Amino acid sequence: MTPPPTAHKPAVLVTGADLAPEALALLGSYDVHYAGKTPSEESIVDLCRTHNPVAIIVRYSKVGAAAMDAAPALRVISKHGSGTDTIDKAAAAARGIDVVAAVGANAAAVAEQALALLMTCAKSVVALDARMRHGHWDKSTHKSVELAGKTIGLIGLGAIGQRMAAMAHGMDMRVIGHDPYAKQLPDYIDVVSLDTLWAESDAISLHCPLTDDNREMVNATALSQCRAGVILVNTARGGLVNEQALLAAVRSGHVMAAGLDSFAVEPMAQGHPFQQEPRIILSPHIGGVTGAAYVNMGVAAARNALAVLARHSAHA
Repeated sequence: MTPPPTAHKPAVLVTGADLAPEALALLGSYDVHYAGKTPSEESIVDLCRTHNPVAIIVRYSKVGAAAMDAAPALRVISKHGSGTDTIDKAAAAARGIDVVAAVGANAAAVAEQALALLMTCAKSVVALDARMRHGHWDKSTHKSVELAGKTIGLIGLGAIGQRMAAMAHGMDMRVIGHDPYAKQLPDYIDVVSLDTLWAESDAISLHCPLTDDNREMVNATALSQCRAGVILVNTARGGLVNEQALLAAVRSGHVMAAGLDSFAVEPMAQGHPFQQEPRIILSPHIGGVTGAAYVNMGVAAARNALAVLARHSAHA
């Protein structure tokens, strides 16, 4: 006898080349398809048209209205991480598609990267390493910045910002922060206005999502309000910073140094002026990329997608 045909599994599209095995195990009832390491918006639309996924797990690239229209079965778009600015949320809402995020899954990883960039700037780690490799010994002439007793201003006090606050507090820094949505904060975070944060911070670290309202919030005007010698760290979204204004402020010395893990255009093209500025420390948006975060984000993204699909099934 010919065996009966296997039941067709609904599809899940991952806009990346892989997913943690722990996340894949949760998706055993689905056919999982991958868009590759550097998918384009067009390739994602094509894959939606081919596979008609019920869920998209977003790692890289953008998911817009065209992809949603190419997948009539689509019920949920689940971010492999916390930032949903690469998803057209208005288009999703108009089509009854849920957008969910793995909030907090990479909080430890990103906060540690922010701290690493802050310390690298304050202690001139990269510059001193380069000097040593060229035979210099700057013990008698170099003075690093001591962060104990300094004020750090955190813009965004969600899971990542609060973790950064705890580490800074543990280093005896004064912690001030701005976040109109934050609730139940520890008492060592002094919530202030944005104007106060610019004026009183010795270091500023960005931990907020990118929105139309805060795009390029770190601009020439904001930087002019900051203390001379301020350090800027951005592990959030590149669009929060006006890059030309930051470059000018670093070159003038008003900003002592900047540690950046995200940029207005990614990947950064060869020849970007930041690459020629030794006091701008660069990393390729890997703050949330650790072994543990990879698993945590994958599992959270899968669970979030499954929860929405289960709700739709219950109402079908």
